[in-house]
Formats: sequence, C-alpha cells, structure tokens
Amino acid sequence: QVQLVESGGGLVQAGDSLRLSCAASGRAFSTYAMAWFRQAPGKEREFVAVLDWSSTSWYYAVSVKGRFTISRDNAEKTLYLQMNNLKPEDTAIYYCAGGSTYSTKDYAYWGQGTQVTVSS
Repeated sequence: QVQLVESGGGLVQAGDSLRLSCAASGRAFSTYAMAWFRQAPGKEREFVAVLDWSSTSWYYAVSVKGRFTISRDNAEKTLYLQMNNLKPEDTAIYYCAGGSTYSTKDYAYWGQGTQVTVSS
C-alpha cells in the first residue's frame, strides 16, 4: 500500500512558477507509475501528466505540455510537478496518484490534494 501527500501549492500570479511535491510512503513507490491530476471548481477531475516507474516514458495533457514537467526521485520516494508560465486556467486542486498501470485515467492510490490558485 502507498500513501501520498502533496505539498507546494499556493497563490501565484500569471506567469509565475510553482513546484508541487508528492511524498510517498511504502516500498512500492519505485515500481509504480505516478501521475498528476487536477480538479477546478465546478469541473471534473482531469489528467495532467504521467511518468512511468523508470522515468523513461511520460505523457502530458495538451493544456500543460511545454509548461509543466513531471519528474520523480525513487530514492526519496517523491514525485514532482514543475509548473512554469502558470495561467489562471491552471487554478485547481492538484492530486498525485500512483498505481501499477501506466494510465491517464485510473489509479489505485491518491493523495488529498494541494490547492493552486493563479491570479490574472
């Protein structure tokens, strides 16, 4: 079993950068695909980015490609999301997720989320 705790959210202005972190417990982290999702007010949760266990395969949503970078440190059991050139439409609660299947949809484990607010 894996427990996930996100951090690093906050209030920033458009054009600013933020780095989110997701700290994991449990030995399985290094074998899991890890992903970031987000949910804006009044909207469904949406996929942001995914990274496989070895950091050799990744995929981004079109809306964040070229601005966001997903990375991981298996030794530290931490997943990251570097977000650059933030836009007001990036405002959402950001969740990390992990599981044995590389996916843009379903994961077995989820964090509690961290709020990101981008002002114009």
